[in-house]
Amino acid sequence: MNKLWRLTLEKVVGEHGKLKGISFRVSTLIGWIFFIFNGLRLYANSSFGTRMNPASGARTLPAFLLLLLLLLIAWGGNSCAARPQKNAAYPTGYPVGYVQHGYASWYGPGFHGNKTANGEVYDSHQLTAAHRTLPFGSVAQVRSLTNERRVTVRINDRGPFVKGRIIDLSLAAAQALAMTGRGTDQVELRVVGYHGRPGALGYLRVQVASFVEQANAQALARKLKGKHPDVRIVAVELSSGRYYRVQVGEFTSEQQAEELAERLASQFDAEPLVIRDD
Repeated sequence: MNKLWRLTLEKVVGEHGKLKGISFRVSTLIGWIFFIFNGLRLYANSSFGTRMNPASGARTLPAFLLLLLLLLIAWGGNSCAARPQKNAAYPTGYPVGYVQHGYASWYGPGFHGNKTANGEVYDSHQLTAAHRTLPFGSVAQVRSLTNERRVTVRINDRGPFVKGRIIDLSLAAAQALAMTGRGTDQVELRVVGYHGRPGALGYLRVQVASFVEQANAQALARKLKGKHPDVRIVAVELSSGRYYRVQVGEFTSEQQAEELAERLASQFDAEPLVIRDD
């Protein structure tokens, strides 16, 4: 019997304790099932098995072996079911189910072929979008409140940098909502998934203003540094030229970032926007 067990387990588990990617625990379970099955078969064919029910001559099987087999199957099933899928894990604080209402715009001409904020090459024919705070890789369903059309997009860029707009759609996504002619549309945005990298979310920052002239950005940064830490100037290359963005703070709470944006709006007669830096 020991030889039978060893040969069966080696056949099932394999050289490295895995069978086509199955974990050692599951492989061991399969080995035990094979072992018990072979034991039951040998028992049923033995003379001892016949003697257990001599009147009928039928081979009966010990109840405890059947019970053990059922327990092993249940143990293995629970083990597999409890093991989470790697792609199902969301970063801590990820806003699954988050709903936002506002205006959507779209971008395409002049940006096609350029790099997006996450490093991808922008393809206006793909269903992607820009959002100021949703983590890269977020999947959002966008519903037009004008015609009830829907489209599902993946966030791979930052924007729109216009107050009152909540999402910038690719050309393909805008066509799906039939909004290319109008340019903007009132929409409902609902976060439905995440196909991004694992790990913590990036910091939220308040972008106070964006300038074409670097000197203007430096002048505003000097004023801000007197009252606020973590002031920086970020230079970005767009199809329309280079811009210098003045940003303040490092927040993990969107509410705190929005409160600072409101205070800065009144102090500097500006339209600050909260963006995620990831």
